[in-house]
Amino acid sequence: MNTTRGPVIPTVTRPTNVAGAARDLVEGGARPRAGGTDIATCVEAGVTAPGPLVDLLDVPELRGVRWADDGSARIGAMTTVAELGADPLLAGAYPGLAATARALATPQIRGTATVGGNLLQRNRCPYLRNPAFDCFQTGGDSCPARSGDHLRGVVVDQGPCAAPHPSSLAVALLAYDASVVVLERGSGAEVERGLAELYDGADPTRDHVLAPGDLLVAVALPRPVPGERAAHLRVAGRSRAEWPLVEVVARLECAEEGRGPVTRASVAVGGVARTPLRLPGPERALVGAVPGRALDQGVERALEEVADLCSPLPATGYKVHLLQASVQSAIEQALGARNR
Repeated sequence: MNTTRGPVIPTVTRPTNVAGAARDLVEGGARPRAGGTDIATCVEAGVTAPGPLVDLLDVPELRGVRWADDGSARIGAMTTVAELGADPLLAGAYPGLAATARALATPQIRGTATVGGNLLQRNRCPYLRNPAFDCFQTGGDSCPARSGDHLRGVVVDQGPCAAPHPSSLAVALLAYDASVVVLERGSGAEVERGLAELYDGADPTRDHVLAPGDLLVAVALPRPVPGERAAHLRVAGRSRAEWPLVEVVARLECAEEGRGPVTRASVAVGGVARTPLRLPGPERALVGAVPGRALDQGVERALEEVADLCSPLPATGYKVHLLQASVQSAIEQALGARNR
């Protein structure tokens, strides 16, 4: 039992530009604070190690959406989830992302939580957030959830930690082949990397791979596709203020600006593994599917084969069927409704 963990009262700096934030992160050995919806509870529980914080709320460079000439978008890391969900241009260009943002948490949380904070938040395992227990992320050498309460845990087992990654926006952004823009401590330069590279399911000691002093600056989205069909499905124990058991974002690029057959599909899932995942089997099978028609046998077989990806823990076997049914429902919604 860990008896040293407890509440921490950190010092806080409030830079007004990215350069100042980067300097404070490096020189002070601090960690960034975005909306604060997660880090506040982590500090209170003693999950966050002692040390100063860099409050990013007064850095205007990190807020808002910037559109390139080709229609692609760059979303600042301090843009709130509510701003994503309310932006009509984003909803038109990236309907799956906007739908995900609108369904996340509660209006109060969406009004405070940020894009960067959602992507980099700590997992919700009760053992991590209870100072009476040690785990891989708090200096221990085991995952107590594996032999304890893991009803909400992974069903696609990627490594020692049994806690699913909690980010809803990561699921949507993975479906859109988005990238993250990171100001690296070592080089002092902005580096763009694929969203999937932000996470490593085999590393049980952390929920993302950014090094101390790195700063997530923005998310970069590729040029939108005319006629895209998209759907978001969030399955939870209750309709509001609940972390999803399974989450799905399905995107279908169709010929004839959405009226013709599917030419490319993206299906991303969350709540089932240490990282958000893409499902290549259903994605391949959906090519050629026709909007408004029932799923053909190829897609049905691909949905059945989703179970082959699963390696459930003793208490998460129920998620195998839940995942299959959720993916099927999201795909059917995307095929049946024109989003753009």
